[in-house]
Amino acid sequence: MVQFLLRRGVALLVAAVCFFYLTVAQASKREKPVPQPAPPDLLMDGGRKLTFERSFSLEREVKPKRSFWTKVVDVIAGEPDFHFLVNPYSVATDSHGRVIVTDPGANGVHIFDFTEKKYKFLSRKDTSKDELLSPQCVAVDAQDNIYVTDSLSGKVLVFDAGGKYRRAIGSLKGGEGYFKRPTGIAVDSAAQRIYITDTLRDKIFIMDMQGSVLKTIGKRGTAEGEFNYPTELRVSGNNLYVVDAMNFRVQVFDRSGDFRYAIGKLGDGTGWMFRPKGIGLDSEGHLYVVDGQWSVVQVFDDQGRLLYYFGQRGTAAGQFQLPTGLQIDKDDRIYVVDSFNRRVEIFHYYGLPKQAEGRKD
Repeated sequence: MVQFLLRRGVALLVAAVCFFYLTVAQASKREKPVPQPAPPDLLMDGGRKLTFERSFSLEREVKPKRSFWTKVVDVIAGEPDFHFLVNPYSVATDSHGRVIVTDPGANGVHIFDFTEKKYKFLSRKDTSKDELLSPQCVAVDAQDNIYVTDSLSGKVLVFDAGGKYRRAIGSLKGGEGYFKRPTGIAVDSAAQRIYITDTLRDKIFIMDMQGSVLKTIGKRGTAEGEFNYPTELRVSGNNLYVVDAMNFRVQVFDRSGDFRYAIGKLGDGTGWMFRPKGIGLDSEGHLYVVDGQWSVVQVFDDQGRLLYYFGQRGTAAGQFQLPTGLQIDKDDRIYVVDSFNRRVEIFHYYGLPKQAEGRKD
């Protein structure tokens, strides 16, 4: 009888182990997403090209590969709750290559660190002061401090490089925000200036690093230097680039706010703009403009001439649905927030080959 019970106990143990192995193996298979075929490289004159690298949307994509026994624990206790992009809007990168994505749908900010295999989610829900209600656009300074505009609270919240909340810009007595609807933000650490778009005021605020207003640019209108719902902006070189959304153009100013030129006009033809969103500049000074309606990114030279465009409406790799934010890092990697598809897509621009830079044709 005892031997029978022992044999039965061993059999049950073996069966249980086999069950766990089978369950974990099946879970591992479910974890692996089905790879999508990458779109072909976009080849251009002079040896330039644009390649698609990858997309991401989940905290799980950052974490190291999980061990077998970790998966066994998941089978028993349930998988942990991983963060994911809900309604991403804007994107920035810092000096360590971390990708920072605002997410109004999640009321927070995602920080993806693929180098260190780390992830952090910034949230200030139910705090007594300076809640993060609707994060819109994001920028970083030279110390990798993170600046997030909150379009609902009317403030800019500042976090340090580790994600710890530090202060608010535009916070008034009583908890109100100074801005009507802050959206775009750019930080010029060298000049110690912060540029903030107030979309409902049709103005750009130039501030010092403490948040004091030094100057404003613009008013409602269609003339040069006037705006109709300005949104995102960028500082590059001596220029300030502003998306003048409902005038269907990008206006370019010098850093003091004097108008220089504009790119774009309303239309659905090549090189025209219908719903301009995020903007960025590559190492050759080309201006990239996301068009949310047409689901493309258009690329212009400094004369406003269309050089090329990429993307189309869809869900496959390299396609977009309601794209919004855009960031270009120091290595010419292009991060496009594909909002409706709940992901960020990464492209890589390879500019003029080095040996060709000094040629005089």
